[in-house]
Amino acid sequence: PAVVSITATKLTRNPHADDPRFRFFFGDSAPAPQQQLGLGSAVIVSPEGYLLTNHHVVSDAVDIEVQLADGRNTRAVLVGSDAETDIAVLKVDLGSLPVVDLADGRSLQVGDAVLAIGNPFNIGQTVTAGIVSALDRTQRGSSPFQSFIQTDAAINPGNSGGALVDVQGSLVGINTAIFSRSGGNMGIGFAVPVQTAREVMEQLIRGGKVKRGFIGVDFRDLNAELAESLALPVKTGVLITGVLNDGPAAKGGVRPGDVVLRVGDKPVVNSAELVAAVAALPPDSEAQLSVQRGAEALAVRVKVGERPVAARPAPR
Repeated sequence: PAVVSITATKLTRNPHADDPRFRFFFGDSAPAPQQQLGLGSAVIVSPEGYLLTNHHVVSDAVDIEVQLADGRNTRAVLVGSDAETDIAVLKVDLGSLPVVDLADGRSLQVGDAVLAIGNPFNIGQTVTAGIVSALDRTQRGSSPFQSFIQTDAAINPGNSGGALVDVQGSLVGINTAIFSRSGGNMGIGFAVPVQTAREVMEQLIRGGKVKRGFIGVDFRDLNAELAESLALPVKTGVLITGVLNDGPAAKGGVRPGDVVLRVGDKPVVNSAELVAAVAALPPDSEAQLSVQRGAEALAVRVKVGERPVAARPAPR
């Protein structure tokens, strides 16, 4: 009952309306924007009326209507949205709301049974069953902050923003995408892990947007062959291949060729861990990077900047 259906009203306009040639032939009276309805799902996660859904379900919506499983309908307010993780938070003003429990996603394992709940194709609330097929799944070209649960529970259009729950009914993920050649379910679906959704939700409720740390570096994973060719005493870490001019890392003294081993008290052994560790740093704070520079181990202090969304896929 904590899973609801969403109808998001969006306005679309002719993409050629601003083209002078279009206006020459058809006049200056461009057709009025047309309404387009988008369907999706959401999950009630607090008695105060906060809901989790996908960014792509509600982005650019001028009106969001929520229908509860008990038949009640109400409008929702967009609290905030984060395109990087495809998570959005809505708020409704209703009493006696059913609320889902949030699981400890860290205990989820491949092979665990899960249920996907949503409103596929607007036919009504539907439950499908499957297992966790994989964890920490990334997709080519996706945001570096997206790491999905993969499941074979049937997920179809309209399920976006719905719940992926364990057999106790606790929320383990927000259904967000499918891999499909036909547009329908092929047994490969993806959900945003609940721990990511929780962290994003807390920031959106607190400040309306997600702030991520930024130090301004390009990098690659260090492997044994690369370490040997550079005569480095370490075999794992993240090799800095470029430093943004006047960026936080450059001002702190980080140089190309340095190998980052730790960010604060967090060890980093690959690029994904470096991205996550830097993003978790509060902007305007100071962080210590443990780096290997040739044969010398150094501690470098960096004043953290705020990562602009437009920086993807620029230095992180």
